[in-house]
Order: sequence, then structure tokens, then C-alpha cells
Amino acid sequence: MWVVAERVLSRVMEAGSGTLDEVVEQRLQELIEKGEEEGCVPLSEINKLIEELELEEEQAELIHERLAALGLETTDDCGRSEIAPGPEFENGQLADSTSDALALFLRDIRRYPLLTAEEEIELAKRIEQGDLEAKERMINSNLRLVVSIAKKYQGQELSLLDLIQEGILGLIRAVEKFDWRRGYKFSTYATFWIRQAIQRGLANAARTIRVPVHIGQRQRKIARAERELQARLGREPTDLELARETGLTIDQIIETREVHRSVTSLERPVGEDGETELGDLLPADQREPHEEVELSLRDESVRRAIEQLPERERQVIKMRFGIGGAEPTPLRETGRRLGLSPEGVRRIEREALRKLAEKRELAALAEAA
Repeated sequence: MWVVAERVLSRVMEAGSGTLDEVVEQRLQELIEKGEEEGCVPLSEINKLIEELELEEEQAELIHERLAALGLETTDDCGRSEIAPGPEFENGQLADSTSDALALFLRDIRRYPLLTAEEEIELAKRIEQGDLEAKERMINSNLRLVVSIAKKYQGQELSLLDLIQEGILGLIRAVEKFDWRRGYKFSTYATFWIRQAIQRGLANAARTIRVPVHIGQRQRKIARAERELQARLGREPTDLELARETGLTIDQIIETREVHRSVTSLERPVGEDGETELGDLLPADQREPHEEVELSLRDESVRRAIEQLPERERQVIKMRFGIGGAEPTPLRETGRRLGLSPEGVRRIEREALRKLAEKRELAALAEAA
């Protein structure tokens, strides 16, 4: 009895080794108290907590570990004495056949027992021979692994059911590529494929223009480091400090920032009446003669204003914006040519633009535009 209690205590201590801020701890404690009363914690409540507090992947994973260490089941079946019986569905039909697809899916996968190591090898051998029945059994018996991994990615762009569906694609790929001769458990091998499929699904859902999965991971890593450093230092961290914190190079941090661009539709309504679309405000490829004259005058005004800047600011602005007929120079290349760090170039550029905005020539031009 003492050994069992010691193991439970050890699990709780391990789960508690991570840190959560005070607000998260308070909300989590409320969930734990509710779970102890009802015997389980609703997945919908966990998902709501993660979404409202905008928790990172590690924090969401820590919450699940805490609940598991306390022996609390996480399911959307809480408070239901039983689920109303209904027709049997194939796994792929659930989402289209019922509004309670997740609950039915979670109930359905309980019918498939976990496999022993010997059974995995036997099925893998049969799969190599093209046995579709063996393949189906291997997939169905590991659906609980998909659910376990998918739970750790809740609170992002996809619902839990969508995450599970993405994970199943990875599971199928793992079943097809598993080599039983290597001697490791299938679950260890499949975990990689399931995580990769879920992360790819999240990356595709998050952006209109697809960004590679590793770039999305790097963006989250940088954002998390920025928040932690800002809280610790009381100011915005420099690129060098971010590089030290994340283990990335300064060039990688700059490149990752430049990838992050918002996307909007040209058909998006603008203005108070909502009848004008954004595309209507964009200039045509060919300009009218009077527009060419106005642009020429505008360019001249800009050049005069830039010439009044200090030499270093003038150099940065001309290079960065391609003033004088040259192509705009990237931030890193500008710094290399001028012997400055990318952060230094960005600071000089920001100060120069501030000065230009204050100059009367540009203010008068803005009023006439």
C-alpha cells in the first residue's frame, strides 16, 4: 500500500514540477475541484481554459499532466449516466452523421483493446503482405494514442475533433511505414508521425498562405521568449537577448519575423457604408497623366526631405526603400554594407521615418493627396 501511495505522490510531484502563473493555477484548481466532485473533468472546460488564457503548447500539456497525475479522467461524457444509443458509424462518417461526433468517437474507440508487443509484430507482418484487416485493427487499436496527443494541442486553430482527424492521418502513415524488425514499440514510432500530422494541420489552418511547420514552431518559440523576457526585464528584449534565450541566430529571428504577414481579402468591405471594397481603393496598373505628375512631385518632395536627414539616416532610408532608382535593400544586407547590426538598422530607420513624418513638406503633401 505504501509503495502505491509513494508512486502516486511521485507522479503528482513530477506533474507539479512545471510552473503556471497564478491565474492559470486558480482556474486549474477550480477544474480539479469540479473533477473530484463529478469524477472527471469535461474536455470542453479544459479547452475553454486554454483558449481564454491563450496558453502555449507546453502549458496545455502541463495541465493535462496535472490532471492525469491526480487520476482525473478528461472526457466530454461527464455528468452523463449513459449516451443515448444510436446507429453504428464508421470512423470517417462520425463528423457528418451527428452533432455529438466527439462523444461518439471517444465511446467507439473504447471497443478496440490495446495491443501487446507480440500482437503488434504479428499485425505488422500481415500488413507487409497487404492484409487490410490487419491494417485496420492496428489503426483502430491505436486511436487512443491519437486522442492523447491531440489533447495537448487544444486551444489553437482546430477543434479537438479536427486535431484527432489530422492525427489519424499521421497514424495511418505510421502503420504503413512501421518496420517491426527494428525492435521498438509501435506507439513510440507512431507518436512522431501523429505529432507531425497535427502540427502540419495547425499550420495550414492558421494561415491563408501556408508556412512550413518548422517556421510556425520557431514563431511560437520566439513569441514565448519575448513575453518571458519582457516580464523579466521590464522592457522589450533585443534581438541578441532573444537569440540567447531561444538558441536561434539573430538572422533566424529576423527571417522568422519577416515571414509573419497578415492576409486580407480584396473583397473586404471598407468605409462606413460597407459598399466599397478594399480592391476598389487599390491603384490600377496604368496611371492617368495627372497621376504621373502628382507622383513625380511627391517623389521630389520626398527626396528633398530625405536630403535634410543626417548622413547615416539618409543612407539607411535610401537603401531600405530604393530611393534613387535602386532596388530596396533587405534589412540584413543594409546592415552588412553599413557595418551595422540588423537591430541598429531598424532603430535608425524608425527614427528617420519619425523625422520625415514631422517635416512640413510631407505634412502638406499628405493634406493635398
